[in-house]
Amino acid sequence: MARDHLRSGRFWARAAASFAFRLACYDAMLFMALVAESRAAPSLPDPLIAAVPYVELAARYNYLLWVAAYVPIALVLLARDGERFIRYMVTAGLLALLRGACILATGLGPVHGPDVNAGMDAATRWSAFLRLVTPLGFFDTDAGARVSLTKDLFFSGHTATTFLLLLYVWRWPGLRAVMLFAHLATVATVFLAHLHYSIDVIGAYAVTFSIFVLREGDVKALLSRF
Repeated sequence: MARDHLRSGRFWARAAASFAFRLACYDAMLFMALVAESRAAPSLPDPLIAAVPYVELAARYNYLLWVAAYVPIALVLLARDGERFIRYMVTAGLLALLRGACILATGLGPVHGPDVNAGMDAATRWSAFLRLVTPLGFFDTDAGARVSLTKDLFFSGHTATTFLLLLYVWRWPGLRAVMLFAHLATVATVFLAHLHYSIDVIGAYAVTFSIFVLREGDVKALLSRF
């Protein structure tokens, strides 16, 4: 049976470990993003963002759309091909770590609004980190205590995570079509909410495809051709 792995305790242990790895990498990325938040940084001109209207609803609900765009398809991947799902989770974790490093290395200012987090002290940063890594922390209604990330920019996490899942389900036409639609809708909200500069989205495609090829392709065979 194609889904025999779902009845294997060993598989579930490995799947849980891959999820824990991805979560740990995501948490590390959040902390690096919060370090970047404390640094003052200049905003950049972006003709595409300037031409796209800011939509408040897209800004308010982009996180929910992002979750809806990839969680159901990820669960289908889990049921259909357990080994590929585990590789996807590990790759997503590595992608998160790389994104955190890029955020620290670039130091771009907010796309929309003022640089409200510049000068954030260590205590505020740690409190914000604990809120963000807590389940449902993104939906915390205590506006006075909540810190919103404004400079976690290069590269776009919304674009990268949904594109990575698209690459992992590409071999199945039905899943590919659904995930492609979900991915494009997510990228549309990125622009409508003014979450990222255009270069953040372009960079997300480049970095994500590169790490996917490194993880899933025969790089040694490719290099031997040159």
